[in-house]
Amino acid sequence: MELLPAIEIESQSNATASVIWLHGLGADGHDFEPIIPELKLPDSMAVRFILPHAPTKPITINGGVVMPAWFDILEHGERHIDVAQLLASTAEIHKFIDREVERGIASEQILLVGFSQGGAVCLQAGLTYDKPLAGILGLSTFFPTAEAVVPHPANASLPIQIFHGTLDPLLPEWMAENTIKYLKKLGYTPGYKTYPMPHSVCTEEIADISDWLQKTLI
Repeated sequence: MELLPAIEIESQSNATASVIWLHGLGADGHDFEPIIPELKLPDSMAVRFILPHAPTKPITINGGVVMPAWFDILEHGERHIDVAQLLASTAEIHKFIDREVERGIASEQILLVGFSQGGAVCLQAGLTYDKPLAGILGLSTFFPTAEAVVPHPANASLPIQIFHGTLDPLLPEWMAENTIKYLKKLGYTPGYKTYPMPHSVCTEEIADISDWLQKTLI
């Protein structure tokens, strides 16, 4: 199985849970690497963090500049993206989940985290995976495939948490509110919390990420 290049960080030598964490547009897997120690997870949690690098591609709204991206963005808004590229990225993330299962991690102990574009991929990938997962954490993200996604029954009651900045100029808060609305329409009961921040991550949010991971991963 050929996988995208990725960073792996293990808190213990024998991991019992895996977190697949996707970066945003123009970044790479190193973007969230410094945050992992800041989570201060207890020693009792043997977690393997996997931070894939997105492939590079031209981005239409950025004048065709080539950069790491999970999918092309054609213009600003919730739906103006290259859906085929998002679905291709979803398939790549499914490969990472499959590989973790092959390595002995129960699917119920595999959790997806994604920032911005990465969160959009995580929502599609997590809802459509054919084995039950631990949950999805979306950070400053949106849900471009909300009206087309067909969730797999295995993840019909998947725990989902959305964190977003009220001062986000790139993905305004109404996009996060729509994500919550769409998820509820699909039958989910997502958690939602905002922070007075732009399109970024703040100290309070990092603490909340840690708390949610500890509650969600058994």
